[in-house]
Amino acid sequence: MTAPSPHPRILNADGSSNVVRLGLPRRSWLNDHYHVLLTASWPAFFAAITALYMVSNALFAVAYLACGDVIENARPGSFVDAFFFSIQTMATIGYGKLIPIGPAANLLVAVEALVGMLGLALAAGLMYARFTRPTAGVLFSSRAVITPFDGKPTLMLRMANQRTDQIVEASIHLVLVRSEASDEGQIYRRFYDIPPTRERSPVFSLSWTVMHVIDHHSPLYGESSRSLQDSHAELLVLFTGHHEAFAQTVHARHAYSPEELVWGGRFVDMFITQSNGSRALDLRLIHEIIPP
Repeated sequence: MTAPSPHPRILNADGSSNVVRLGLPRRSWLNDHYHVLLTASWPAFFAAITALYMVSNALFAVAYLACGDVIENARPGSFVDAFFFSIQTMATIGYGKLIPIGPAANLLVAVEALVGMLGLALAAGLMYARFTRPTAGVLFSSRAVITPFDGKPTLMLRMANQRTDQIVEASIHLVLVRSEASDEGQIYRRFYDIPPTRERSPVFSLSWTVMHVIDHHSPLYGESSRSLQDSHAELLVLFTGHHEAFAQTVHARHAYSPEELVWGGRFVDMFITQSNGSRALDLRLIHEIIPP
């Protein structure tokens, strides 16, 4: 288990921002509802679509009741009958039992049919956009290590491809983010590139151990776990590659706090030999570290 950080994280483990935004206009999501529905979780997305569907039908049911007894075979004043008539109209089901009567009811039916058609198109478009968004399928080790490698202190982290499809022309970018004081005493968040020993891979199909040698040119030179915690440092990992199955560029990111850096630890080898003699990559071992 990773020890709780003494300082609030600015970056979550998945690389997203953990900073609360204050001063935004109230209900700003109404101006960017497409982005909200596109990026919301699946349960939240279905809850929003269901709520909108139910509210729309309830409003049309009230409108039908306001016109009087304009639905043939419906019980007079029955909200339930009007509600289910609205559902049949919006979904263009048309069972034939409940029938609109008069110009007002038929006008409402025409309006609701249009709303239902537009709503179905928007919902279908959102579902398609959510399903077709390419994801990298890259698994990052939950912790990174700083340990001697070839006689030099080296930062290491691991990634694995969770799919059988290959990612070609993969590249990795490491950034150290920490707070520093200027000569005037102002605190700024500064970004330092951390060059890996190999920043590109022509084919990423199994796993990748990313390494960075900590020498006198490295932003991590002379740092310790304590100093990194005091400067609120975080290590941001950015991955980019071209996914063969999606035929699109995919991205992934991860962030490590100072508490997620194991000094002197070593990763457990993920490649194992099975009983039949074949080699296998055990993704269950990606997070396993031999302590110092």
